[in-house]
Amino acid sequence: MSTLYTVIALFAILATGVIAAPAFAQIVEAITVTTDKETYANGEVVVISGEVREKLSGTPVTLQVISSNGNLVTVKQLDVSEDKTYGTEITAGGPLWGKEGTYTIKVLYGTNARTAEATFEFGGSEGSTAPSGKSIPVTGNPELLVGYSIQGGKIISIEPDVSANSLLVIIETTSDGQVKLMIPREVIDARNGPDGKSGEDVDFFVLADGSEVDFEETTTASVRTLTIPFDDGTSQIEIIGTWVIPEFGAMAAIILAVAIVSIIAVSARTRLSIMPRY
Repeated sequence: MSTLYTVIALFAILATGVIAAPAFAQIVEAITVTTDKETYANGEVVVISGEVREKLSGTPVTLQVISSNGNLVTVKQLDVSEDKTYGTEITAGGPLWGKEGTYTIKVLYGTNARTAEATFEFGGSEGSTAPSGKSIPVTGNPELLVGYSIQGGKIISIEPDVSANSLLVIIETTSDGQVKLMIPREVIDARNGPDGKSGEDVDFFVLADGSEVDFEETTTASVRTLTIPFDDGTSQIEIIGTWVIPEFGAMAAIILAVAIVSIIAVSARTRLSIMPRY
């Protein structure tokens, strides 16, 4: 009789293992991230996409791109759509992308360690003469870069003006010339939607030292490229749209908040340490 019970128990254990194995295999990762290619040359667009298992209301995905030498080259916050997917495009190249090698994409979602990584190979941009040219960070948002090439001068800075929904390009000229700006839509855009960020594209309004100038434009889903002429002596080109990124974007605000909290904590600890004890 005991032998029969032993056989039945053994059969039950084996059956449980067979049934449980497929259920375990169906567990989906909390967040995923992929690229459209494994290798990119300077100036190519890196298409990044991913999916979350559970959409958290009002919570963006934080994305970082880290170069082969450990430098942080890009930081973005991406909205998650209703179908639980997210995505963005970045242009490979610029002053922080000099080194060739393996680049790492890291994503973080929520506060419960929902993380994922992906890698790709980059051929390097040192000494390159690719069309992407140089790039310059937007004031207050160092993670956002505007690609450019300029003849007859140099760019000093690019600054957002939220009150005017415009981007101020401060230049120093040596002669008549022109500047070509490759501006990500997440920096400034011009659209006919109620929020200024959605709907159909409309034209920018461009001023050089306060006077309207004609310009040429080409567009993609992620970048608007403007070629703007200027006269010698011009000091400011203003590109007016329907929306512009704040001078201190989301990541800068997070860093500032952390710094303030740290200062408060240190100050409180210092005051406690110098109080007399009885």
